[in-house]
Amino acid sequence: MRSRRVDYSESTRQALVDSALQLFTKRGYAATSLDAIVKSARVTKGALYHHFSGKQALFEAAFDQVETAAIAKLANVVDGDGSAWDRAMAGINAYVGVCLEPAYQRIVIHEAPVVMGWERWREAEEHFSYGLVRATVESLISAGEIEKLPVEVTARILFGALSAGAETIAGAPDPKKAAGDVTKTITAVMAGMRRATLPT
Repeated sequence: MRSRRVDYSESTRQALVDSALQLFTKRGYAATSLDAIVKSARVTKGALYHHFSGKQALFEAAFDQVETAAIAKLANVVDGDGSAWDRAMAGINAYVGVCLEPAYQRIVIHEAPVVMGWERWREAEEHFSYGLVRATVESLISAGEIEKLPVEVTARILFGALSAGAETIAGAPDPKKAAGDVTKTITAVMAGMRRATLPT
């Protein structure tokens, strides 16, 4: 049986992460104070330091929450019904949709490389996203939907293209138009691999 203390502790932690996520998305990391976060979460600063070492640790928890939700959404799409090709195309559309979400744009794309440092951010992105891209490539090859290209190299190239697409969308003056362009371009790249004739 879980104790009330454990439940309260977890609900306090979640309230802090939810408040931080909301404020970081709206104001950005630099303009968000710990005082504002604890006020929004309706907890004390002592409760915050019980769960987190400071503002960066709280940011990383918010980052993890955004990424976990995004990957769960994408995994649900690429593991769904239909052919491997249809699921991969649906996955691209779903990913572009995620890239239009304000929390994903602000926290994962704009803020995380600065707050976490570029190397740590890339490691985190790979931890969350790369496995799904690789599994999709393996599924496409196994189903005969694309040429039998080297899985690791193909997955790395597509992962890089998707990451660049996310940055393009987040940095565009018209994100929706950029999202359409990114979808069209990555779909064309995938279609090219589908039609490709490898050199002998």
